[in-house]
Amino acid sequence: MKLLFTNFHDGDGGGHTTYVLALAGALAARHRVHVAAPPGSRLYREASLLPEVHVLAQPFPNGLNKLPARRRARRQLAARLREHDFDLVHVNGSADHRLVMAAMHGLSRRPRIVLTKHNSKPMTGIGHWWRARRGTDLVIAVCDYTHRALAASPYRRCRLATVYNGVDIAHFVPWPAAPAQAQRQRWVADPHALLLGSNAGTANYKGWMDLVEALALLPPALRGQVHLLIAGQPPEMRWLQRIAELGLAEQVHFPGLLADVRPAMAAIDAGFVLSWDVETISFACREMMAMGKPVLVSDYAGLPENIRPQVDGWCVPPRDPAAMARMLQQLLQQRDALPAMGAAARRHAEEAFGLSRFVDSTEAAYAALLAAR
Repeated sequence: MKLLFTNFHDGDGGGHTTYVLALAGALAARHRVHVAAPPGSRLYREASLLPEVHVLAQPFPNGLNKLPARRRARRQLAARLREHDFDLVHVNGSADHRLVMAAMHGLSRRPRIVLTKHNSKPMTGIGHWWRARRGTDLVIAVCDYTHRALAASPYRRCRLATVYNGVDIAHFVPWPAAPAQAQRQRWVADPHALLLGSNAGTANYKGWMDLVEALALLPPALRGQVHLLIAGQPPEMRWLQRIAELGLAEQVHFPGLLADVRPAMAAIDAGFVLSWDVETISFACREMMAMGKPVLVSDYAGLPENIRPQVDGWCVPPRDPAAMARMLQQLLQQRDALPAMGAAARRHAEEAFGLSRFVDSTEAAYAALLAAR
C-alpha cells in the first residue's frame, strides 16, 4: 500500500502526533509511507528521523481569515496527491480532512480517506455531515465509547472500525527498584509518602487541578503524606497561585515538558488521568500502566476502558474533588497493595496495549477497505 498520513497541528500535537508516529514508523517496513505535516511541528521533526518514512512539509491553515493561505496549501497538496498516487490518505482532524477533500478534486484516481476520531468533541453540524457523505470511507474509533458516538453521528454511514491505541511496551517498562528510588528522591524525601503522577499534561481539561483541590480536602495529618508529580507544559500562573493559596506548593511538582517521561513515571507509586473534556482513551494512561503503575482515571469517555477497577486501577467521577479525596484516603490505606496492582497493570499492557496489535489491526482495517473498492 502507498499511504499518506496527515496531521494539522503546528506545534506538539499531543496524542495525534504520538498516534501518527507509531503507525508511520511501524508500517514503513512493509508499505510506502508518507507523512504530511506543517514544517516546524513535532510530527514533521520526529517523522523525519524515522527510517523509510517520507516527510512532506505541508501546512493546513484553518479559518476564514486564512483563505489565501488555504488556497496555496490546497494547490500544494493537490500536486502531491497527483504525483504520488496514494492508495489511502489517513487524516487525523477536521482541518487536514477538509484540505484533503478539497485537494482531491479532479484526480483521475481518488485515494480512500480514513479518519481517526481522536477526541470526544461532538460530531454535529453541516461540516461533519458533508465530510461523512463526500469525503470519508472509513472511520477508526480508538475506544468503544468513540465507536458508540460515531454510530450515532453522520459518520454512521461510513465503514466503522474500533482499533485501540497501542504503546511501545518494550520502551515503557517497569524500572528496577534502585533507579526508580533514585528518581523518586528527586521529588520526595519522605520514603513513606504517596507519590501520584501523570504524564498526560497540564491542560485544564486534564483534571489535574481537581486532584489538587481533592488533596486540600484531606485532614492535615493525611494531606502531608501525598505528593503529586505532573509532567507537561508549565501550568498557567493562576493555577500556581491557587496551589500556593491551598498551601500545597511544596507537594505539587512540575518537571516540565519532558523529552522522555520514563524517569518521572518510574518515580511514582500510581498514575492518574482525570480528564473531563476532549479525551478519548489516553496514550499517557497506557504508558504508565506499561511501566507497572496502577492508574486512577475519571469516568469520562473511554478512560475507564483502560483499567480493571481495584485490579490495576481505580475510577472516580470527573470534576468531583470530594470523591477524589475519598479515593486518596483509600490509596493511603492500601499502600501495600500498590506494587501488586502495578504488576497487574503491566500484565494488562502486555495482553492488550502492545504496539504490534495496534499496528496490525490498523493495517487490517486498511486492507479490508481497499479490498472493498
